[in-house]
Amino acid sequence: MKATRIFALWVAACFCATAAPLVINSQRIHLRSGDKPEWQDFAAQTPDGRRLDLKFNTSSNHAEAALFIRQDDVRHDWSVELNGRRVGKLFTMEADLVHTLALPPGALREGENRLAIVPPRENDDIFIHEIILDPRPVSAATAEATVDVRVTENRAGVPCRITIVGGNGSMAALVVMTNGPARTKREGTQQDAGGTLLAARPGVVYTGDGSARVGVRAGDYTIYASRGFEYSVATQSVRLVAGETKSVRLSLVREVPTPGMVSCDTHVHTFTHSRHGDATVEERMLTLAGEGMEFPISTDHNLHIDYEKPARRANVRRYFTPVTGNEVTTPAGHFNIFPVEPSTAVVDSKITDWPRLNALMRATPNVRVVVLNHPRNVHNSFQPFAATNFNAVTGENKRGPDFAFDAMEVLNSSAQQSDYMLVFRDWFALLNYGYRITGVGSSDSHDVSRYVVGQGRTYIETVDGDVSRLDIAATCSNLVAGRVLVSMGLLTTMTVNDRFRVGDLATKLGNEMRVRVKVLAPSWVSANRVELFANGVSIRTQDISPRQSRRGGLKAEIEWKIPRPAHDVHLVAISIGPGVTAPFWATPKPYQPTSPVWTNRVIAATNPIWVDADGDGQFTSARGYARKLVEKTGADMSALVSVLQNFDETVSRQAAALCVAAGTKLDSPAAASALRVAKPHVQRGFADYAATP
Repeated sequence: MKATRIFALWVAACFCATAAPLVINSQRIHLRSGDKPEWQDFAAQTPDGRRLDLKFNTSSNHAEAALFIRQDDVRHDWSVELNGRRVGKLFTMEADLVHTLALPPGALREGENRLAIVPPRENDDIFIHEIILDPRPVSAATAEATVDVRVTENRAGVPCRITIVGGNGSMAALVVMTNGPARTKREGTQQDAGGTLLAARPGVVYTGDGSARVGVRAGDYTIYASRGFEYSVATQSVRLVAGETKSVRLSLVREVPTPGMVSCDTHVHTFTHSRHGDATVEERMLTLAGEGMEFPISTDHNLHIDYEKPARRANVRRYFTPVTGNEVTTPAGHFNIFPVEPSTAVVDSKITDWPRLNALMRATPNVRVVVLNHPRNVHNSFQPFAATNFNAVTGENKRGPDFAFDAMEVLNSSAQQSDYMLVFRDWFALLNYGYRITGVGSSDSHDVSRYVVGQGRTYIETVDGDVSRLDIAATCSNLVAGRVLVSMGLLTTMTVNDRFRVGDLATKLGNEMRVRVKVLAPSWVSANRVELFANGVSIRTQDISPRQSRRGGLKAEIEWKIPRPAHDVHLVAISIGPGVTAPFWATPKPYQPTSPVWTNRVIAATNPIWVDADGDGQFTSARGYARKLVEKTGADMSALVSVLQNFDETVSRQAAALCVAAGTKLDSPAAASALRVAKPHVQRGFADYAATP
């Protein structure tokens, strides 16, 4: 397909093995593969074309040559063709980066050559900046200068991520320096000249011991060292000239205290076993250690993969306790199960009947946790929480049987939602129905750098003295019990009356409850709001001042004094802040957007504290209250509406569902008459249910 605009650049000088690099393109070019803007940011921009075609004159190459392409916001697979033959594709990542392609001998012709960037079928807006052809092999063209980086914590080398950004703001082209020629291999761990194993991508190096020796082109750079959410970020600017080696020493500090809790990513993949993404199993070990993950769950598709040996090969086993799991990937939803005995048989992934599937998952030896993954994502034309399958107001399973999973992803950093509260509302509906389902956070990362492993994460209460020898069974039991915090850039804790924490039943309360919420984050993340939900209904909101949010560690401590509710409620606190745009931890856009409008955010949530407000020593859900009230009042809508005034709107939603199930028509004259005089929160509850498909 021809472009609506063809960019032609004619170069008069011939190109030979001794020539200087050739600038094929120096313009900023906006390409759009679809017929509408991918994001609202692009709505006012007219793209330059659907594909890019460039002409240039050069000599043929008798040895490997290097092609450097500065690209930005690449979401799908754009092919790169030279003289009608595919030589690679753009690097699939939404960041501004310099991608390198090796051109094999004979790829260039004598005289006129044609370079094309060919669009995918999917809708995607991208930008192309400089394209430079270098006659040298990739290793020589990239490694004009060397930077020797050493990152420490308390003077000792520490696993981390090193991010290198050029003076123009793009993540740099780089290669790992060895004792021999610089290596440009794109898969598997690479070993630098000092023997350190590294995982390298454009602008990114993960190291297991804090050291890395990498080659870059001459120029100005900013180098960042990071170790995930709990640590500071260290930065240094350098100017490198050809042939120079510079030493960079950076130090990290622990900024977010998490005593008695371990960081867990419940959803982790490798290219080695899942066969998509790009992180080999050895590279995954370096990224887990480099992002400070202490309790990672292996969840390759329909496989039981043990990280023990790869972690030891990468020399990072002491930094975490690996747990073998499995993403049971079926045509009717994806479920993570763990821990799993690696040698046992896998569950039949063709099963779509959830009760049968659940029975088989739980029959897998050692399994203690079943997690429903990304319930709003569509895979194989199936969405677990589609309106045809799930009532998002009441939490009912329209497919029939009760839900039987222990936990669900309320936050998946690789599969964010356009509406960040959507899955939280689904979760609240399930809790109001009466389920005890733990909310978890995960990254679902398949990559080294595109989606940061552990960006979405779960903090689980456990004995954390030695993170290499965590009690797997006890930690998993605490997860199921809801002693869990969900994190993506922030961490939020909550207590009631300074005695009860998440997972607890708060009993023997006075007339007033003291709810205390703390928000923590590193210095490079800000928080701006905390919200308290009772049965999923917002009851308190507190803004956090920018001045207060600048420091690392405790961002805010908020105390609310709340009258004891008239009935049992579950309390959840959610904090948000502006999303991270820095290249070492940029928060990603939604994976399956439902809108071109998106606001970048960091998010944290607690799990519930179960408030025994009626003092009977147990927790009664909104559904439980509604059932008792409907049984008591029968078909008398006026009587039902009258007693519902003492309960919140979530009880009215459940009562409406039970009335309809019993044959009551909510639009009947009697029901309409009773609701006309009802309290506003009762009217809202019935209206919410009536509006469901």
